[in-house]
Amino acid sequence: MSLKQTPSQTVGPYFAYGLTPEQYGYDFPELAAGRLIDEETEGERIHIVGRVLDGEGNAVDDAMIEIWQADAQGRYAHPADPRGSNLAFKGFGRYGTGTDAERRFMFETIKPGSVEGQAPHITMCVMCRGMLSHAFTRIYFSDEADANQGDAVLASVPADRRDTLIAERVESAAGIVYRFDVHLQGGKETVFFDL
Repeated sequence: MSLKQTPSQTVGPYFAYGLTPEQYGYDFPELAAGRLIDEETEGERIHIVGRVLDGEGNAVDDAMIEIWQADAQGRYAHPADPRGSNLAFKGFGRYGTGTDAERRFMFETIKPGSVEGQAPHITMCVMCRGMLSHAFTRIYFSDEADANQGDAVLASVPADRRDTLIAERVESAAGIVYRFDVHLQGGKETVFFDL
């Protein structure tokens, strides 16, 4: 008897009421939201805005994005952080692209500090229908050119692909916005990392 391959399952779509309920109008709080800060959070306030695009350049309407980052001093909200945990700033957010007319994800946070010689960055996890596994990437900042040059992870990416990891800074009426689109396939495909 030969065994046959079992069918694969994709990592989405997700039940909105369990993971991003407030975005979809449910009347109970979400565990992680697009707003990572409050009035007392220290650091430069920024917005991360972008879309998840398929191989044809169309915005994906059922993606879920998670981000994790250090605080403005480069400390994570984790007891194992050797610099001392900053549990006041959780540094974790989640956003679904299905609630915005332009299918964007939008995070309100602070610009992270440098972590152990790495350039300031935000770790991102992308999940959506059609993907067999979630994909990890990083967001670096266009106005951190000197720090980006010394970042070992960014240096490990071929030079002609590094721009897929750089968020462009834009001054707007809403404040400082970093624009970062995720391309799942095609010529502009975002660099994804194995973790």
